[in-house]
Amino acid sequence: MDRLISMEPSNLVAIRIEQGQRCYGELTLRNVMYTMPVAFRLQPGNKARYTLPDSFPHCNDAFQLHSVVVPGAAVKDASSTFDSVPNDWFTAKKKQVFVDSGLKIMFVGAPILAQLVANGSMDEIREVLEKGDPDWKLADSVDPEGQTLLHLAIAQIRPDLVQLLLEFEPDVEAQSRSGSSPLEAAAAAGEALIAELLLAHKASTERSESSTWGPIHLASGGGHMEVLRLLLLKGASVDALTKDGNTALHLAVEERRRDCARLLLASGARADIKNSGDGDTPLHIASGLGDEHMNTDIIDFFDALRLGDSLCVAARKGETRIIHRLLENGAAINGRDQHGWTALHRAAFKGRTDVVRTLIEKGIDVDSRDEDGYTLPCTVLLSPVTPTSLNCWILIHGGATKDGLTQTNSHTHGLQFGNGMKAREKEVGEIKKKPNRRARSMRSSFDRSVPLAVV
Repeated sequence: MDRLISMEPSNLVAIRIEQGQRCYGELTLRNVMYTMPVAFRLQPGNKARYTLPDSFPHCNDAFQLHSVVVPGAAVKDASSTFDSVPNDWFTAKKKQVFVDSGLKIMFVGAPILAQLVANGSMDEIREVLEKGDPDWKLADSVDPEGQTLLHLAIAQIRPDLVQLLLEFEPDVEAQSRSGSSPLEAAAAAGEALIAELLLAHKASTERSESSTWGPIHLASGGGHMEVLRLLLLKGASVDALTKDGNTALHLAVEERRRDCARLLLASGARADIKNSGDGDTPLHIASGLGDEHMNTDIIDFFDALRLGDSLCVAARKGETRIIHRLLENGAAINGRDQHGWTALHRAAFKGRTDVVRTLIEKGIDVDSRDEDGYTLPCTVLLSPVTPTSLNCWILIHGGATKDGLTQTNSHTHGLQFGNGMKAREKEVGEIKKKPNRRARSMRSSFDRSVPLAVV
């Protein structure tokens, strides 16, 4: 007989190490003598200290298991066994002491795994995760900086490490100290393969509560087409909002990610959503950046209804360049919004002189009335910001009937038109009106299912 005690299930003991906690491990010993009591003690080779070795997770230090048969021995105090066995039992010359040096130690725990992931040690990571107690949930370990193992692997651009960790079912929604989920980290890094692995394990495509941007926003703003395509295929909300009220399309346009903008538009992204900051739509942002290509892409994906609504919005904001582009792409120049106002009503009320002039040159109906019966000259007079006489001059010389103005509030403003009609006849010949070959029904541009322009 070469031993009195066997170690189960193996001679490898996992010692768990966690910051601020006492280290511990469990070892099951079985008496192979069955009918006779056996005493044992466990001692490290270096009795003076024990610190974490450089060879972690494995320990190269020697541990010895001493055992001896003690007929008739019994533990007197069952509450403590540390001092119940006299040391001379293991030194008596008349007793045979068995020494087993086959005991092996492996260190496991969050700091161990974090270091192994940082080192990219695939085999050791698997071994530690397999040897740890399932109740410890080692796959959800966090390093001192608050990063989960998945975040650490993603930061190293290691899909193989991510796949290995996912085998042990970590929480794929666990957030780092900064508040980002693993999928958000992968989207920000543009790692399509890692994103695909996370999505295959049911990672949510929605923005985590503590994050400013969600996965779709990070992919769009970063120009990561493959990640964006994956997210859309997995059902990500194309019009989901960031914490500050922008959609993925807003961010793609702002960062000049033209391919991402096209993909979002093709996937049904709404180009008429206003952000919560300046109330801008993606089209307004593109115009502000002077990005003609982006403007064209966005407008090409507008349907006829949204084109007309955007025309009113552009007129209200004084964006002449967008108005030209919208009209070139088929916007109904005489289309109306929910208040029955045309783009000319909007521009006149806001004092957008250049827009008024442009719309008149493009052939807009200057005699149109809104749902309350107000004509364009009336709209001008009601405006608190319009340079009244200038816009009225443009309207009259662009073809507006003088009656609409003189019948309302003419005595208050004291405007004198004199030979306005004669002047109108003279000026009309000088204005080169471009035929509206794509003219549509006056009210066909109103889509009651989308947000509409308001004053």
